[in-house]
Amino acid sequence: MIGRIGDGRLDLELVSRFPNGPVERADGLHWDFAALYEHVVAGLAEAVRREPGIESIGIDSWAVDYGLLRDGELLAEPFHYRDERTARGVEQVHTVAAFTELYRRNGLQFLPFNTLYQLRVDERLAEADTALLIPDLIAFLLTGSAVAERTNASTTGLLGVQDAEWDAALAERLGIPRSILPPLVDPGATIGALRPELVERVGKGLPVIAVGSHDTASAVVAAPLSTPRSAYISCGTWGLVGVELSAPVLTDAAREANFTHELGVDGRYRFLHNVTGLWLLSETVRAWEADDGAPIDLPELLSAASEVTDAVALFDANDPSLSAPGDMPARIRALLGDEAPTTRPAFVRSIVESIAEAFAQTVRTASALTGRELDSIHLVGGGSLNRLLCQATADRTGLPVLAGPVEATALGNVLVQARALGAAPSTLEELRALVSHTHSPARFTPRR
Repeated sequence: MIGRIGDGRLDLELVSRFPNGPVERADGLHWDFAALYEHVVAGLAEAVRREPGIESIGIDSWAVDYGLLRDGELLAEPFHYRDERTARGVEQVHTVAAFTELYRRNGLQFLPFNTLYQLRVDERLAEADTALLIPDLIAFLLTGSAVAERTNASTTGLLGVQDAEWDAALAERLGIPRSILPPLVDPGATIGALRPELVERVGKGLPVIAVGSHDTASAVVAAPLSTPRSAYISCGTWGLVGVELSAPVLTDAAREANFTHELGVDGRYRFLHNVTGLWLLSETVRAWEADDGAPIDLPELLSAASEVTDAVALFDANDPSLSAPGDMPARIRALLGDEAPTTRPAFVRSIVESIAEAFAQTVRTASALTGRELDSIHLVGGGSLNRLLCQATADRTGLPVLAGPVEATALGNVLVQARALGAAPSTLEELRALVSHTHSPARFTPRR
């Protein structure tokens, strides 16, 4: 994406999209990282060709996954967080440190793919001298500078929730050498400049600036929270549902509700819970397309689903059986039993309503845990285009849903870069006001 900002302007230009999914290798599920990196470099070259005035680069991605390096060389393709090895990691880590202790130290909800569980069972760990999360790994390959951006580092389980520094004592107890954890940097810091050979290929020497490199951290920067009592949902494959806090809520109730404290830009806490999001719909459509041997028109299918008038059965969107790739319709039918809809529009309606109900339950829990009466929900990301989901979320929460911007992650990334370059306001509130001014959200009012 190319971002342009100035004089009340904030917009994006799409430069390149490319596939990025799991690949099965002999030892498990991985990312095709070599292809991913090549697409990134080619995209940067095209961006500079289109806009020679580009001033900087910022990188964000999904969380928790990493690459191991030795002497600057990647030892193996990064594992995919849905690889089944994580189950062994959970068992081994919890033998050393119970979840109650982990929550007190890192404030993270239990997710079986958190980085500390992955590192615990990584057979290449002993060979490595550095571990870099995906956006930090790309930044290293671009600049030669190995650092860990703090918002994403907070998803590893190895960062202290109170001091936002590496918990070296915990890492060593888990058999993870402190020496592989790189220096921490905050959003807005300059990581480094493009390496000379990349300057030639990209067409220009540019700095790489640290942003909220966890995509949700960037998305929340650009969530135009209208009041201090707004909740947010960053909705794509996952639905990250929560509120923004200035201090952690490390209570037994928060731990039992599996709410996390991921760091946001400017030292904020993203107090949230992961809800399975549009993964359920995309995997269902993928399965149907495989059956049909032809693509499905998703907007048309969602339109048909919105016309379903009979009540549909709900299922637990967070059921563990739905987490892996595969035949999603069959697994949902197994949860619904005899109540499973028999038509595709009704089946889609059941999926959307089940996601919305999970969102609603999480919003209510966030309100109860923080003692904050919520008055609105800002739904950003790709899910904001799904009008059926937005309306269902408003109906089930009883709160107005303000949908958009769609590309909140890219906007948040651009805003942090621009601020570092002196081209954007200094506070999060001012940045969000700019988003609100340039990207008016669509409002969905509860109908019940």
